[in-house]
Amino acid sequence: MFVVPFAVPLAFGVGGAEGSLFVLGPLATFALPVVAVIAFWWEDWPGTRLRSAWAGWADTALVIVGAVALTVAGQAVTARPDLAGIFDPGAGPEHAATFPATMPLAGAAFVVMLQLTLACERWPLDRLDRTWSGILALITAWAVALLLTRTLVASGVVGGADFGALMVTTGMWQTVLFVVLQGWPLDRIESRAPRLLANNAAVAVGALLTYAALSAPAGLGADTISAVCGCVIAGGLLVGILFEGRPRPVRRWRALTLVAVVSAALFIVLTRFAGTVLWQRATASDWVAHAALNAIGLPVILHVGIGRRWPFPRIWNERKDTP
Repeated sequence: MFVVPFAVPLAFGVGGAEGSLFVLGPLATFALPVVAVIAFWWEDWPGTRLRSAWAGWADTALVIVGAVALTVAGQAVTARPDLAGIFDPGAGPEHAATFPATMPLAGAAFVVMLQLTLACERWPLDRLDRTWSGILALITAWAVALLLTRTLVASGVVGGADFGALMVTTGMWQTVLFVVLQGWPLDRIESRAPRLLANNAAVAVGALLTYAALSAPAGLGADTISAVCGCVIAGGLLVGILFEGRPRPVRRWRALTLVAVVSAALFIVLTRFAGTVLWQRATASDWVAHAALNAIGLPVILHVGIGRRWPFPRIWNERKDTP
């Protein structure tokens, strides 16, 4: 009731599927680190200063402002600031279009933010107060993302699409390990330093091996890898965050099975629809990745992580308590 009404405009709201990909794809991806800061570092501040009915909307407004500001910054880094290149889906070569030029940077910033938040358990920034820790985490994520894109993409070592696919693959492992499995089995390591090393190693090694397997033996292109792994991320967020394993709590292997089923269903449905669209400058897989990651994933995080399920929290809590 909340996610779908937001997902449809994100997927189709600006000139159809392709126009939404060009305009809302970069904006939504640049918004994700801001969402992570507010939800996981600031614990919904500054919206917590308002009544619950307004808290989520205030934080969402801050996310929108942050998304536009970071998209302009990303555009300035990759080319030059040009608002037409951000908001006009038909912007020509004379404008600095944000898709696909800024997508490697946007994706890397969010992946690094998730790594700091989930794999690193916010250490060592959690020693600071809430406001400064979130700000420094965002700055760190951007600094690392800039270093990665300049070193690997801008220098020509890795293509932008391949780098983006690797970032999505990394995000998939972050989602499965820390959202669906809630850190298991690495959370059994009691000492923090070895646990954090294991967390980061598991994500990095898993992502590299998965990308290598999908791109070499499976022979999938970078855009298809992004679409497949994007649907797994969306499936993990739906199962692990939106429904929290409902209609009844499930064991870990059942949760993984449910994620696989939901992810496969998303990929089939989105791919079949994308196959009916005449694509001019993008591919069907590009849109599938956007629809899964941004149109579905972003509203899920906004609704649960920032909005605290408003306006349905009482109903949800009652249903959770029902045997």
